[in-house]
Amino acid sequence: AVSEFARATFLADNGPEALALRDRYQPDHRLTVPEGLDIDFFRFQSAPPQALDLYRLGTRGVRFNNLAAGFQNEVDPASQGSNNWAISPRRTATGRPLLANDPHRTQAVPSLRYIVHLSSPGLDLIGAGEPALPGISIGHNGTIAFGLTIFSIDQEDLYVYRTKPGEPDFYEYRGNWLPMEVTLETIPVRGGDARTEELRFTHHGPVLYRDSDRDLAIGLRAAWLEPGMAPYLGSIEYIRARDWDQFLAAMNRWGTPSENQVYADTNGNIGWKPGGLAPIRPNWDGLLPVPGDGRYEWRGYRDMDELPVEFNPERGWVATANEMNLPTGYEVPLGWEWAGPYRRQRIDEVLEAEDAMTVEGAVRLQTDYVSIPARRLLALLSRAKPTPEATPALELLGGWNGELAADSAAAALFEVWWRRYLDVEVGRRMATALEAGDDPLPVQDENLLRLLEEVDPRLGARPRRARDEALLDSLVSAYADVGERLGPDPASWRWGDLHQIELRHPMSAHLPDDIRRLADVGPAPRGGSGDTVGNTSYGGDFNQRSGASFRMVIDVGNWDASVAMNNPGQSGDPGSPHYKDLFEPWAADEAFPLLYSRPAILEAAEARIELIPAPAE
Repeated sequence: AVSEFARATFLADNGPEALALRDRYQPDHRLTVPEGLDIDFFRFQSAPPQALDLYRLGTRGVRFNNLAAGFQNEVDPASQGSNNWAISPRRTATGRPLLANDPHRTQAVPSLRYIVHLSSPGLDLIGAGEPALPGISIGHNGTIAFGLTIFSIDQEDLYVYRTKPGEPDFYEYRGNWLPMEVTLETIPVRGGDARTEELRFTHHGPVLYRDSDRDLAIGLRAAWLEPGMAPYLGSIEYIRARDWDQFLAAMNRWGTPSENQVYADTNGNIGWKPGGLAPIRPNWDGLLPVPGDGRYEWRGYRDMDELPVEFNPERGWVATANEMNLPTGYEVPLGWEWAGPYRRQRIDEVLEAEDAMTVEGAVRLQTDYVSIPARRLLALLSRAKPTPEATPALELLGGWNGELAADSAAAALFEVWWRRYLDVEVGRRMATALEAGDDPLPVQDENLLRLLEEVDPRLGARPRRARDEALLDSLVSAYADVGERLGPDPASWRWGDLHQIELRHPMSAHLPDDIRRLADVGPAPRGGSGDTVGNTSYGGDFNQRSGASFRMVIDVGNWDASVAMNNPGQSGDPGSPHYKDLFEPWAADEAFPLLYSRPAILEAAEARIELIPAPAE
């Protein structure tokens, strides 16, 4: 919903050519404005900035940075991805399958996920789950192993309604004025008066915004609002599966969010199966809001068997990293917006080169910091004619392999250049070419790399020379910037001095100093970026915001040889020794044994808690 609204606003203000730089649709797709949509309504000067406040209220967590509850800063959805892969026995050192998963989410304290082992008659399940969600979505049950990443089915649509003049609780639908359903919700407030709020609904779903002056409203339809729907509820089905067929049947009952699941079992099989409700849109693509007058209606959901699937592929592994992974020739329109391809490209590169993968090797790959964009840009720099001003920066990058190690000076320079200067310089040249004003246009990462590699004529009158000028001039500016941040001596620069992680408790601002020191975690230097398999996505201050909340590598069949890591600990109590004891090994990219057999667990146990029901009175 947020991307639809933002896209409409950008299109209204800047036009389709500029939007084609900002967005990248996969498979290749030409955006069409839905018939009947007044795109001018979304111009920046007229589009109501509060139109999606209710949506954000319902989909984001809260923080307590003042006496009234506020809302977390939005995180780029592309950073909320994950990695997973399953490797065939013929490509592992043990002759057993390996399955790895590291879901990426906003880094938080207390921990987002917790490692749990559930053992009961008929079920012996270990893995990680979130306290508010049903089931264990990542782990194994002693026969099969499973792990997930986001699969980008478009499961939401924004509707723009014409409302009845003078009676804004009525909206036009197929030539009639239909009443909105109004529900009163009373919310008790501790220490204050109860609040009563009016919630409005159309036949599509909740009304997010009403504008009585312009006689319109905005509403939402979402797969996750279907009756009985709950995120990750489908994991209740597959945690009991014993083979591939049972796993497929379970995934066909997965609703939201849409996910890639990789699979491995003790018979040596591996597979990939995405799951999620996929709306059928008969006459539009879902990329822009649509009129809510009846012309644009979902025709149910696609049969889950229409989703792609892969079982025991010849190459010897399956992997996903939120990239566009629909098979060639697959024509079912599921969605157009995907994460960049770089993490998946690096995963494939490493797995292709290794025909005897180990648990330790899989952990190294989960924390791999090689940047594919860095390699591509270094290749372009190597062909540019150096200038005296750019020589120090070029010498620093010379011979660098593109690994964003925390102790690397070249990595610090590259990331500041790539994320603060090169994109701005290219965006400025695109704005000039499109006569779009003085401000740089946003250019999507892969679009930017291809503009430079293919020497786009819009870069300047002499495109190749203009391309090299854009590269070198922006690099000189970045070099000066890093010098101001980290000092004049490049030998002392470290990417980890800029790129760190610190976890603040939601109540941190209201805690006494001694308790705050217990509750907050970090800081620690980090390597990587949002482009690396070891995803350490950062914001404007370069500090890591999201990444692997949990990591596991499963040795399928030799379960006690499996490993895992959580962050920052297994307890939510700041007074517990296990509140943040995993933070340092997590930041050092380590892992610990994920023991499964009862003898191994009893040997390693440090405490035993037995809960005995009180006798009936």
